[in-house]
Amino acid sequence: MDHEISADRSKTRIFSGLAQILGWNRSSYVILGIFLLMVIMIIYVWWPIAEMVLAYIDWNSDWWRYFDWLLVGIFTFMTFAIMAGADLRRDAWILLIGVIGGLVIEAWGTQTYIWSYFTEQRPPLWIIPAWPIASLTIDRMTRGLNRLLPKNQDKWINVYKFFYWLLFTFFGLLMILFVWQFMDRSMTIMACLLVGFLILTPVDHRSEVLIFVAGSALGYILEYWGTTRECWTYYTGQTPPLFAVLAHGMASVAFWRSWNVLAMVQTKVFHYLSRRKPNQLGEMGQE
Repeated sequence: MDHEISADRSKTRIFSGLAQILGWNRSSYVILGIFLLMVIMIIYVWWPIAEMVLAYIDWNSDWWRYFDWLLVGIFTFMTFAIMAGADLRRDAWILLIGVIGGLVIEAWGTQTYIWSYFTEQRPPLWIIPAWPIASLTIDRMTRGLNRLLPKNQDKWINVYKFFYWLLFTFFGLLMILFVWQFMDRSMTIMACLLVGFLILTPVDHRSEVLIFVAGSALGYILEYWGTTRECWTYYTGQTPPLFAVLAHGMASVAFWRSWNVLAMVQTKVFHYLSRRKPNQLGEMGQE
């Protein structure tokens, strides 16, 4: 009996130590629950799509040769990433912005036929939940880069400025070239204007460079999986086009800028309400 109790305590200490190393907390399990719930909902609602994917696997033969190990790897990586250092109050805004931003981006791309999905939906609703989860993953990747790379001080200030203008100028030109033939669409013009505005009004060169790099890195993996499996296809037929990869980085910066605006508004609203309460109490006392 004592041996079993000791073994249980040892397992608990190991798990607690592992959770601490990975940065897991109570919010992490809530985020994990939301993630798994979204996955289950997608599979349940769009079961024909899941059934079609599973049909490619010959379970009676060497199934491991046809099994999508890359998808499993992506799923595993994102699961561990979103649980690291979770904060529900902060992550809730990231999830919300990811949903809205993802819907806008998917609507633009599919309505203009810059890319299309094998289901021919414009856009398919089952792809939208991937955006907030990807946003959380990129947030965690950016935190990792923030710890690894030099801080924004001394000579590094100019270094980050140089890389900012190099990366974002290149992306801006690449975007114009990639979407040029779709410039007759108002959504494309608005997308280009928004990207131009974001590029020309940087608020933190270092942060935006790190976010862009993290978003592009995850974007390459996601785009490679999606285009090589023909889940979605770009008009150029590339698997994937460089623009699509870097666009994930640009979208991540846009989401981060949106999060900053919302955080600022939230702070001002709370500050206003906190100042108003004492005044109301004082007026009630005078009455």
